[in-house]
Amino acid sequence: MRKRLAIALGLAVLIGWQVSATPDGVAQHVSTLKWNRSDAWFGGFSAIEVASDGANFTALSDSGTLVMGQLQRAQGQLSAVKMDRALPVYDHKGPIRWDRNRDTEGLAIRADGHLFVSFEGRHRVFSYAKPGTLGKPLKRHADFKKMAPNGSLEALAIDAHGRLYTLAETPNPKGADLAVYRFEKGVWTQAFALPARNGFRPVGADFGPDGLFYLLERKFNGIGFRTRVRRFDLSDGVVRSEETVLQTRTGVHDNLEGLAVWEDSDGQVRLTMISDDNFMFYQRTEIVEYRLPAAS
Repeated sequence: MRKRLAIALGLAVLIGWQVSATPDGVAQHVSTLKWNRSDAWFGGFSAIEVASDGANFTALSDSGTLVMGQLQRAQGQLSAVKMDRALPVYDHKGPIRWDRNRDTEGLAIRADGHLFVSFEGRHRVFSYAKPGTLGKPLKRHADFKKMAPNGSLEALAIDAHGRLYTLAETPNPKGADLAVYRFEKGVWTQAFALPARNGFRPVGADFGPDGLFYLLERKFNGIGFRTRVRRFDLSDGVVRSEETVLQTRTGVHDNLEGLAVWEDSDGQVRLTMISDDNFMFYQRTEIVEYRLPAAS
C-alpha cells in the first residue's frame, strides 16, 4: 500500500490540491501544526497519546520509536512541540529489527503508565511496564493470523476499566463490519462489531473523558486523504449509538492515523491527531486539533 500511496501522492503534489477546508460534523477546527525534525527516525507517526493536562504526549513512529514531549499552545492553539526524549521500541528479546516486524502502529497507555503497542507486520500486541523496556507479547486471537499483511492492528484503546481494545484496518472479509477485540483476563475475545461505512478504514481509536469510544478513520481516493471520526456509546458492551463528529474533504489534512481524546479547561472534548508521512518528502507530519461543543 505504501508504494501505491507514494506514486499517487507524488502526483497530487505536482497537480496541486483542490480541496475544501470546511469539515462536516460538530467538531470545530482549532489548529494545525506542522512538525519537523532532522533525526533519522523522525516521521511515520501512527499513534499519539495525550495526558489529561493536554500538554504531555507520547507518540509512536512506524520506525519503532517512542517519542515523549509537550504540546505547547498560545491562546489555545498549537504553537510548538517540545521533545523530551526518543526511545526505541523493543520486543521480548531486544530492539526490533528494520523489517516487517518493526511496523509499530497502535499505542495505548493505561492509567498506571503501562504501555501497549500493536504491530502490523506480524499481527500482535506487546505490553511494556514503561518506555524503553523489553516487551511481553500478549496471546493472540486466532483471527489475527487471517488479517491482511498491511491492514491489521492499527488502533489500540483502553477503557476506564483498564481493558484493551483493537481492530483491523482491513475487515476480513472485505466489506464486513469492523470486528472489535477486547483483551481481558489474559484473553482476546470479539467484544462487538461496528458498522463499516463509505469505504473509510479505521486507523486510530481512544476512549474519551465522556466514556464514549472514538474511532479515527481515513479514506484514500488516489490523490489524497479524507478524515473521519465517529463516536460510539458502548454501554454494557452493546453499540447503543453512533455519531459522525468529523468528516473532511480530500486533502484538508495529511494521512491522520493517531488519535487522542481529552477534555480541556473549558470542559470541551478535544481531538488531537497526528499524521503518518510515510517517510516521504512530499508528505508532512501534522498535529491537528478539533474541539467538540460541551454537552448541554
